[in-house]
Amino acid sequence: MERWRGRVALVTGASAGIGYSVTKALVERGMKVVACARNIEAIQKLGEELSEHPGSVTAVKCDVSKEEEVTAMFQMIRQHSSLGRVDVCINNAGLAHDAPLLTGDPAKWKHMFDVNVLGLLMVTREAFKLMKENDIDDGHIILLNSMSGIRMMKSKGLHCYGASKFAVSAVREGLRNELREMKSQIRVSQVCPGLVETEFLYRQSNKESASSVYSSIKCLQPEDIRDSILYILDAPPHVEINDIHLRPTDQVY
Repeated sequence: MERWRGRVALVTGASAGIGYSVTKALVERGMKVVACARNIEAIQKLGEELSEHPGSVTAVKCDVSKEEEVTAMFQMIRQHSSLGRVDVCINNAGLAHDAPLLTGDPAKWKHMFDVNVLGLLMVTREAFKLMKENDIDDGHIILLNSMSGIRMMKSKGLHCYGASKFAVSAVREGLRNELREMKSQIRVSQVCPGLVETEFLYRQSNKESASSVYSSIKCLQPEDIRDSILYILDAPPHVEINDIHLRPTDQVY
């Protein structure tokens, strides 16, 4: 990780869970982290707690499903005196709704694709553009996917969510192909976790249901996903780790 010290990382969905844990780890290792979320109070508090570490946190309010907010965030990065660039882009923002394919609410379908796919695409496009403007040819783009992006869940309420995550797998390979066509050394990776104990299910369903799922087995923790991302970033420049799949040992599907 030493080669990333002093460089800039963007982490979306950074206010809680995996994004929060990744932001903390990168700051501790000396990176300047632009941490964005719709609710930035937790990020601001984290920045204060990490003020003695070698890196820094710049908290930004941004809903990645809104193009104007994504564009404004990147313009801020360009103009910021101690930033001006993005070397690592970690697309962590994502959500799920209970919305079956045959009976679901189209507004919920749209919201999942707006955040999980279109938001990811817009952030990635703007990060790549900023890398090119700064002649960064060793950057890294990391997509937080899901095991739902490589196999379909049995729960019908999560089938549309799975469809959005299958799209992320296609995006990862498409990005890799486009970067190779450009002879770029920018790398692209995705991490596909199984069940991670975060606020995710509490937002997707109700407290009782989420607690029941999370207590059914020993789940992955945000720090487990953080460690996978650090492993990806620590790989030598000639190694591109395209996919990491990880599940709780007790998870069946």
